[in-house]
Parts: sequence; structure tokens; C-alpha cells
Amino acid sequence: MTLLLRSLTAAALIGVAAGLVPPTLAQHRPSPPQTLHGLPLVFHDDFSGGAARWEATDPDAWMVVNEHRNPVFFLYQASHYAPPVRSPVNLAFVRDLWVSDFVMDVRVKSTSRSYDHRDMVFAYGWQSPSRFYYTHIAPAAREDDPHAHSIFRVHDAPRVSIATERRRNGRWRDRTYHTVRIVRDTQAGTITVYFDDLTTPIMTATDTTFTWGRLGVGSFDDTGMIDLVTVWGRTVEPPSTP
Repeated sequence: MTLLLRSLTAAALIGVAAGLVPPTLAQHRPSPPQTLHGLPLVFHDDFSGGAARWEATDPDAWMVVNEHRNPVFFLYQASHYAPPVRSPVNLAFVRDLWVSDFVMDVRVKSTSRSYDHRDMVFAYGWQSPSRFYYTHIAPAAREDDPHAHSIFRVHDAPRVSIATERRRNGRWRDRTYHTVRIVRDTQAGTITVYFDDLTTPIMTATDTTFTWGRLGVGSFDDTGMIDLVTVWGRTVEPPSTP
């Protein structure tokens, strides 16, 4: 599937304001806790300052827009980017942040039409374009689908599902923001994914291939809006050559 052109119309309807968004337009939000699961707060972005803290595979596919006087980071068209192996194309990464253990919370909305692989993607452990993990959330996909709604590892080869448990809890609802939480414990090797319900995971995996890396958001095939990203974690200095 390709990204939907109707998302451009949606952008026009809400009033596109690319670039810097005046802070006065941002809705008041409570400050996140300084620690979570024993990890310190290391990143928090509500996009009131634009997208300066992000680096995209294709910057032209993203913009900051005002949605009901609230700034959001909008993936509105397909990225012109060719990854070295089969993996998500439409990604934006937090600049200058590398973590080992982390909790990442993302408030996100899908703006795509409803279909089996309607998705949003969350990348982590990113060390290079061909070495990282990502979670593909597409709850409408078939339970036995090896290419959707799972935790994937990209290791110098096309992505491979590594989830040991997958649930199809919830759905992407039109015009609705959802909360996605990803928890990574590198010592135990666990990856745990939550969707709205932060008590019962929808996916789990255990893997120690990548124990540090960058964090990102995006989609494999679709469009969506990122309203808020918060990360608690242990920061690391990446080696000069991953």
C-alpha cells in the first residue's frame, strides 16, 4: 500500500503551519514525572518548538501542524528513502539521544484509511539503517501474519518478527489519539509493548542483539500524527563506528 493523498486534504482542513509553532498555541499539559520504572526523564517533546529535535529519513514527508490550536508532528506523505534492506521507510528519530534501557510513551493518531495493515511504527535500538528493532502496530492484521503487528529485528537482512506473544487488543480509531508505551530492559533482554491499556501488554519479545541505540516514530505504509513523545532511559555514548 502507498501513503494516502487524502492526508494532504486533512492537513489543509486543520490549517497547516509548517515549521515553528508559537508556544502560546500549545495546550497546557502536566509535566511528566522525573522518573519512571527507576529511569530518569531524558526527553520530552510536545512540538511547541517545531521539529528541531527530530531527524527524518525524508524531512519533506513530515511537518508540524496546528490541530485545534495544538502542535503535532504530521507524517503526511510517503518518504523518498530507500533502506538497505526491507524495513520501514517513513521514520523520524530523536536527535542526539542514544539509550540502553528505556520507557518511551507516544501519543499518536493514525490518519490512514482502515485496512488490515493500517499501522504506526516505533523504532528503537537503532544503530544503523540496517540494524535496529521496531514495533509495527496494526491490530487488524491476521494473527498469523509474519509481517504485521509484531516486534521486528532488522539485522543486515529484511526484518524478521521476534515477538513471543502478540495480542490484537484495540484498534486504530479514526480521529482518535492512542497511547503507545514501549519498555526495554537490556539486561533481561525484554521488549514489552502497550497500547492504551498500560497494564496488559499487546506484544512481548526477548532479544539481546541490540542493547543501545536511537529512538524513532513513523509508519511502514501509512500516515499519522505524533502529539507527544516522552522518554525515560539510560543514555549512552555510541561508538564511533556501530
